[in-house]
Amino acid sequence: MGELPGCIALLSLDALVLDTETTGLDAATARLVQLGIVRLEAGELVLEPEFDLLVDPERPIPPQSTAIHGIDDAMVAEAPRFVDLAPDLLSLLDGALVIGHNIGFDLAILKHELDRAGREFRRPRTLDTLLLARIAYPTLANYDLETLAAQLGLDVKDRHTAIGDARTTAAIFRALVPKLRTGGIRTLAEAERASCNFSGVMLRAQEQGWLEPVLPPAEALPATARIDSFPYRHRVRDVMSAPPITVAATATLGEAASVLTERSVSSVIVAPDAAGDPTGILTERDFLRTLVRHRGENLSDRAASLMSAPLQTVPENAFVYQALGRMKALGFRHLGVANARGELVGVLTSGDLLRQRASDAIVLGEELEAVRDVPALARVWSRLPQVAASLMAEGVSPLQISHVISEELRTLTRRAAELGERRLETAGRGLPPVPYNVLVLGSGGRGESLLHPDQDNAIVFDGNETGEEQHYFEALGDHIAEILNEVGVPYCRGGVMAKNAEWRHSIKGWKDVIGGWLRRGDSRDVNYVDIFYDFRQVLGPDEPARIVQDHAYAQARRAPGFLKILAAMATDYRAPLGLLGRIKTEGDRVNLKSRGLLPITGGARVLAMRNGIQTHSTHDRLEAARSQKLANSGDLTDVMAAHETLMEFILRQQLEDIEAGVPPSTKVDIASLAKPDYARLRDALRQVEVMNTIVGDPQAFG
Repeated sequence: MGELPGCIALLSLDALVLDTETTGLDAATARLVQLGIVRLEAGELVLEPEFDLLVDPERPIPPQSTAIHGIDDAMVAEAPRFVDLAPDLLSLLDGALVIGHNIGFDLAILKHELDRAGREFRRPRTLDTLLLARIAYPTLANYDLETLAAQLGLDVKDRHTAIGDARTTAAIFRALVPKLRTGGIRTLAEAERASCNFSGVMLRAQEQGWLEPVLPPAEALPATARIDSFPYRHRVRDVMSAPPITVAATATLGEAASVLTERSVSSVIVAPDAAGDPTGILTERDFLRTLVRHRGENLSDRAASLMSAPLQTVPENAFVYQALGRMKALGFRHLGVANARGELVGVLTSGDLLRQRASDAIVLGEELEAVRDVPALARVWSRLPQVAASLMAEGVSPLQISHVISEELRTLTRRAAELGERRLETAGRGLPPVPYNVLVLGSGGRGESLLHPDQDNAIVFDGNETGEEQHYFEALGDHIAEILNEVGVPYCRGGVMAKNAEWRHSIKGWKDVIGGWLRRGDSRDVNYVDIFYDFRQVLGPDEPARIVQDHAYAQARRAPGFLKILAAMATDYRAPLGLLGRIKTEGDRVNLKSRGLLPITGGARVLAMRNGIQTHSTHDRLEAARSQKLANSGDLTDVMAAHETLMEFILRQQLEDIEAGVPPSTKVDIASLAKPDYARLRDALRQVEVMNTIVGDPQAFG
């Protein structure tokens, strides 16, 4: 089956696209006369190098076969025999995904040729464009290459040559990918699973002596390289050196060198004065280079003459793996560390990270920052299940894993906005007309996304509701939504996306919208508040988003009637538990989001809004409620533990489903749980009623 993870996006596959021409149609006896292979790299067709070879079949080619492909005995008289090609072919196919049209025939031909050559046939992982076309276009009269190419608006060249048909098959596959995505098929495993539903096609192929065109997806993620989990469990603030050591820009290099020596540090921040904004950084390496070059004769020069500027920073709440990626991408060994207000609070060095065992095993942050197109974004995003599986194997908590996934979702959304800006600039729309923020809402904003996120985003801009600003951000919202959908974050079914007018406003517009929600308080408004109040800014200056967030919380505290409605809806949930504590299911599964997570996250949000708690995550909100003694400390501790347990069960199920080709959801298969796990899940669900009691207690409202 190869070692490709089933979670990899079809949009960004690396694959070989293969076609054969033979002496006949009986796979058991036909001999190979021509082999054509082209490559897809990150979903793009790469024409060089191609594998385009005639092969000596070691027998006469029947005239009826020559009439189809045009290859006669004279053309293959000097061609190599298959036995001579076998080593290079096996090396090429090793571990590769192979795509073909009616690929079962080609596989059978290669297997029999390898058997004759005394070589082992290692069946590659495969996709068949004929089966994929059946999924995308279930009512076509037939599915030959000409019909499919016409359906997809593609030209067919060099038909019935192996290389020509391989190129056409590659083009058909690429054109089918967006059609399959519309039907909810985005990954390799999902395509394999859907292909295997055509049992009749599979049976006919076997009856003809062909191999199965597609095998079922693996039941578990393939083994991945063991990764150091430390960078995914710890934040920059845990490892930075603080406070930063500064010197004034007017200080001399000699004075700066003395500070390095006296304080035993590897860098100093150069500022206009001791308390000013940092402008650059001086490191030990800078001093070594200038000593070699000037032999110490320039120590009276100003520190500003040698510093690296501008100072590159990383947020203090960023994960260590993100800082690693930024260091590697910039080629730096030192970064400043900034707090939420942009103030310098520390310095991070490569030595800090090496002391903490951080490694280059998997650095998603670096890759997302570096990519320049949508297929590359999709490729990086599709690695998240592998990272999540590796971290679970390392014993990292589901809550920490959800933080990592959320960080990547926010980074992905920011990169989509940046690519959208570039598209608009290329199209002649210019740069953004006013400062703006892109916001990630809902679970992504709380830092609690798992492997089934959809789009929840918004835009706030510092301008007018009408005119140039609105037209620009309408177009930008469209691009953000389109890019995220292509990458693998589907459109929000509830329409909570900046592409829709109700989710992009000026600062004043958002204040008016929030006021309307709080005044009306109908069910739709409550749902919007549930999503919006968890937002996290991912792009743009701090000011617009901060103004809106401060206003939103201040107004909520002044709207007790709305908060009562919000509390009533948050407690209108019942745990899916029946008589004797049995977990109620629908088709062996229970939706742990709607029946477990939502009561807890919704209740925590009510507590936060009523008591002015402006933290984002459910855990932090409940922790703040505990510190403010808004409810029994033990009850809140139990609810926090239940929240993490529910996330664990969802994440485990999602990882199993993804590699099995089942689109991930928040529904967990109860029938497959062992007794201890069943009991643990049941106990976690019982905390829903505890959360309802906490939210309904007047004491919880300050």
